Amino acid sequence: MAVDKTLFYISIALITIGIVFTFSLTTYVSVLQDVSQFYFFKKQLIAGLLAITLMWLISRMNPEHGFTFLGFLFFGLFLFLMTIMHFLPPTFVTEVGGAKRWIKVPGFSIAPVEFFKVGFVFFLAWSFSRKIQHDAQSLKEELITFLPYVAAFSVVVYLIAIMQNDLGQVIVLGLSLVIMASMAGTSARFFMLAIFSAIAVFVVTIVTSDHRILRIKSWWSTIQDFILSFLPDSLADTLRVKDTIEAYQISNSFYAIKNGGFLGEGLGNGTIKLGYLTEVHTDFVLAGIAEEIGVVGLSLIIGLFFWMVFRIFRIANRLENRMESLFVLGVGLLLSLAFFINSYGITGITPIKGIAVPLLSYGGSSLLAHAIAIGMVLMLSKKVRL
Repeated sequence: MAVDKTLFYISIALITIGIVFTFSLTTYVSVLQDVSQFYFFKKQLIAGLLAITLMWLISRMNPEHGFTFLGFLFFGLFLFLMTIMHFLPPTFVTEVGGAKRWIKVPGFSIAPVEFFKVGFVFFLAWSFSRKIQHDAQSLKEELITFLPYVAAFSVVVYLIAIMQNDLGQVIVLGLSLVIMASMAGTSARFFMLAIFSAIAVFVVTIVTSDHRILRIKSWWSTIQDFILSFLPDSLADTLRVKDTIEAYQISNSFYAIKNGGFLGEGLGNGTIKLGYLTEVHTDFVLAGIAEEIGVVGLSLIIGLFFWMVFRIFRIANRLENRMESLFVLGVGLLLSLAFFINSYGITGITPIKGIAVPLLSYGGSSLLAHAIAIGMVLMLSKKVRL
């Protein structure tokens, strides 16, 4: 059977849109960093062309051999790189805010966590298909079966949330783990227990970090007036946070979306990119797009994105091999969860987590990793009739 060409062309379209807006939204950043106005565009263009090439090459591989090889390669190699990067000298790593997240390679940098996510989803699919059965089990038996995964995920939390100070990626991986386990055959009661446990870990991770507490307070200060207006005055006064740093990023994101209206200011005519949001081409790319092409244009891009996700879930549903089906499901979860977390953050529904929008945000590692994951899905799509 043939590869899913529709999924392939949708992915190319989204990558192309991301490259166009990288050029449009980096006007001020180019001046601020004293580089050519084409600097970010050229880097994203090269990454985009490489991503499309890798996606195409991987899609042509034999799924009976290439799929397992790539899965174990990404899991083992990038777990190793995430572990050793904290011991490398500054000449080999890029450090931001005290956290080492990128390994320097001549000409560019690699964020191992982006590629590890693909390997992690493969590992879960490979292991769940062997360890978790659909046979009825007691909650105790399910917990015993799941304990090794808890231990493995604890290592992931340490390497990413603690060592890299990147809670957003842990949330994506944690939710993927719980949903994949549920789809693999765990019971509803186990699913609820896992969700409550994840919330507890999330809360502990926040309250043990002054930086994250400040971020939560800053986010709450932007929405508290609206929420507290529904509560009694005595309770509202108790919950109100005072003397916090204004969350200007969310405020400016709101402004960009409002300023864009239905049809936008026109491609290249946005003002939010002129120093108001220096991360507009990365974490706030959806806000920048909304200002320039409006709600209508953004809705079309979002529709394209979720058409891609729908095609991925459709492939997962039709694959007969349990491991392959779970992996494709996991890739769909990585894409959709990252999108929701980012969009909720820029609209103030949740705190900002620093998660890039797959295929649209500037960043070579994220783009390449997601393209490789989609390439592996395309490889498996040859085994189903769509």
